[in-house]
Amino acid sequence: MNTNQPSPTLRTKHRFITTDRMAINILITTAAALILIAIAVGVVGEYPLASWILFIAALIDIGGILLATRGITLPGRIIVPALLVIVIGFIAYNRGGLNHISITAFPVVIILAGLLLGGNGSFIFAVIASLEAVYIGYADINKLIPFAEFSRTTYDDIAIAVTLFIMTAVILRVIINRLTESVREAEEYGKAQEIANIELRNLQGELEKRVEQRTAELDTLNRRNEKRARQFEAIAQVARSISSAQRLDILLPQVTDVISREFGFYHVGVFLLDNRKEYAVLSAANSPGGQRMLERNHRLKVGETGIVGFAAGTGKARIALDTGVDATFFNNPDLPETRSEIALPLRIGENVIGVIDVQSKQPNAFDEEDVNTLSTLADQVSIAIQNAKQYEETNRAFAESEVLTRQFVQGGWRQFTKSQKLFGIRHTGTKATLLYGKNKNGKNEGDVPSDREQARGKTRGASLSLPVKLRGEVIGSVDVRSAANRQFDQDELDIVTAIIERAAIAMENARLLAESQKRAAKERTIGEISAKISAQSDIEELIKTAARELNRTLPGTEIAIQLKSEKEAE
Repeated sequence: MNTNQPSPTLRTKHRFITTDRMAINILITTAAALILIAIAVGVVGEYPLASWILFIAALIDIGGILLATRGITLPGRIIVPALLVIVIGFIAYNRGGLNHISITAFPVVIILAGLLLGGNGSFIFAVIASLEAVYIGYADINKLIPFAEFSRTTYDDIAIAVTLFIMTAVILRVIINRLTESVREAEEYGKAQEIANIELRNLQGELEKRVEQRTAELDTLNRRNEKRARQFEAIAQVARSISSAQRLDILLPQVTDVISREFGFYHVGVFLLDNRKEYAVLSAANSPGGQRMLERNHRLKVGETGIVGFAAGTGKARIALDTGVDATFFNNPDLPETRSEIALPLRIGENVIGVIDVQSKQPNAFDEEDVNTLSTLADQVSIAIQNAKQYEETNRAFAESEVLTRQFVQGGWRQFTKSQKLFGIRHTGTKATLLYGKNKNGKNEGDVPSDREQARGKTRGASLSLPVKLRGEVIGSVDVRSAANRQFDQDELDIVTAIIERAAIAMENARLLAESQKRAAKERTIGEISAKISAQSDIEELIKTAARELNRTLPGTEIAIQLKSEKEAE
């Protein structure tokens, strides 16, 4: 519907000064007046015919009223002034001419004609009334009408009547024109006001639409900002998990829980490729279905099975906005509520190491922002997985190094004590004694305490036994005995422990120095023998030199160098 169209009452200028409703009221008033006058004339009884004429005029007026109530007002507008002119002229003609009181009703008729038919109507009926006045006056002067012998009508009366009627019409026309102009101005103002109101309503509607649109946009932006805030919080939590967890068995479950909680997805799983990169093996999941999959070591063929296999094989993200129509989707009985899914590859450079699988109960659950945020999380998780693997490899290498170091220390000291034939030293007062044999308990002085004694230094009366440790390996023990019957306090224990630690380091340095010197001497001897052998060009002299140097290096031994003959060689 076009709201810019003005109302029907303002679309055209009024043809008459009065509205249809006013015209009906005038017709009703006129009919009532005619009836009352007819009754009054009938009661007086001087002129019964006039009473009947008035009644007939009232009935005709009522007919015009009936037509006007049905929307046909023009007949009534014409009939009423016409009837009045005829009735007034008839009564004046038959009851005394221009001097009869009925002549005074002509101005009223002219005014009614102006009200009902406009300015032109008033002029028309003013002319008709003037013609009737001229005729009646002429007939009255010439004794052509009843009661003429009593009349005093003159031509001045005719001129006065005509002038009065015409002036009434002119004055009425001026008034009607002014009223018409006022009505026209009012209509124009009304039209302008209505148009302005329509424009205001349209503007109000547009403003309301804009407000609704802006409100909807603000709601959308608020939801988007809230979603971004949750996404940033998820990224921050994943970053915190990465920084706090250095083991994959702790890190990956935290990642799945954070993504599921912050994004509202009911299942999140992390797949890692096996060593041969043939299968993507589920390593962590948050949903009950995912836990069942973990229990049976769920895995998918790379490049073949489902969206996860596609992402693992191509290294590209894969989205199924409607799993019911996506041919790549793998219908997992452990996750029957899945309606949309996204798989994001975990990459280190160009190398794919796994896949993050996110599933939702809602179709079309993933938009561009989700993809970007989850891709960022996937990159962080990839780095975290690599760091965790490197951390585990470093720990494993460190543990192996620790084992080798302890074995090296233990073997070195065993060999060192064996070569030195020295089991320890006993210091009493100012006297130090080297220990090479068994102590009074039948144990070597170099034997170490039991495991329980190694775990802690303990005091037994005036005796104290502490292990000597080097890089976690016990290489000896310290026995402290006091002649007095007393207990060693904590300060004395701390002093002894500190001295033992420093002594262990010093002894290790001394052992390493001795081994280095021994190794250097061996290398020097080998070098000298090699030089002497290399200096000989004759095979016999070379063999003699080799035997002589070996005998010198290994005194008390018999050296024999024998070459195979041809037969032995065959």
